[in-house]
Amino acid sequence: MEPVRIMWRQVTEMARDTIALLPQIAVAVVVLVLTWALAALGRSLVNRALSRTKLRRSLQDLFILLTSILIWVFGIMIAAVIVFPGLTPASILAGLGIGSVAIGFAFKDVFENFLAGIIILFRREMRMGDHIECEGIEGKVAHIAIRESHIRQTDGQLVIVPNAMLFKNPVYVRTDQDHRRQTIICGVAYDVDVDEARSVITKAVESCETVEQGDHPIQIFAQEFAASSINFEVTWWTGSTPVEQRRSKDEVVTAVKRGLDDAGLEIPFPYRTLTFKEPLPLTRPRKEDGED
Repeated sequence: MEPVRIMWRQVTEMARDTIALLPQIAVAVVVLVLTWALAALGRSLVNRALSRTKLRRSLQDLFILLTSILIWVFGIMIAAVIVFPGLTPASILAGLGIGSVAIGFAFKDVFENFLAGIIILFRREMRMGDHIECEGIEGKVAHIAIRESHIRQTDGQLVIVPNAMLFKNPVYVRTDQDHRRQTIICGVAYDVDVDEARSVITKAVESCETVEQGDHPIQIFAQEFAASSINFEVTWWTGSTPVEQRRSKDEVVTAVKRGLDDAGLEIPFPYRTLTFKEPLPLTRPRKEDGED
């Protein structure tokens, strides 16, 4: 019976201590409710203040989140000190320091993506709406969150990318500028005058509406002696989005083909000449039985 009495005494003491802590617990609950209200008020004030600035919306959301986290940390610390008077802010911070090491090892990837997200949000080179390419993933930046970014591919698929990948790997921002260079290779036959072909191709490219002809010149260079043609490198500038690139390439290829055809200049295809080391014997087909 002695173990039962000891157990009952411990349960009784725990119940008594709990009842004694009820006033502190009630005050702590009130503090948490006030913390919730202050966090909501803080988010509203920060949102109202940042909405008047030119900061990106994703960056505004980051500051709102950090404000809420800061208020909640102070509120929880105050509630903990009320419930457990022996605690001090210094001891709580020391405990958080020790615990953060274990949490950091357990959630390394989460914190890595979180910190990468903060750095990405401060980048000016990559904005929502930009077309980017990273590690074979290409599309439009639909949303930048704290831990992940949403990339909408040109075929409509949504790819959720960890921010750490965008931070640690090269990111090609296709729409960083309004215009981007486009290049195609065009071949003409060997019996065609090179200068005449260059002039025809240049006029054809200049006639295209999608070609930028302001600060970016059109460049036509004879590039190489290919197997069946002299190849020209045709370079021009057009809009930087993928659809503008495709539309301009379609227009330029069509215009160059039409211009060369109208000028009577041949766009050759590969020729093949077969040679044999010895003459091939010619044999007549054998007649079937009964034929004359």
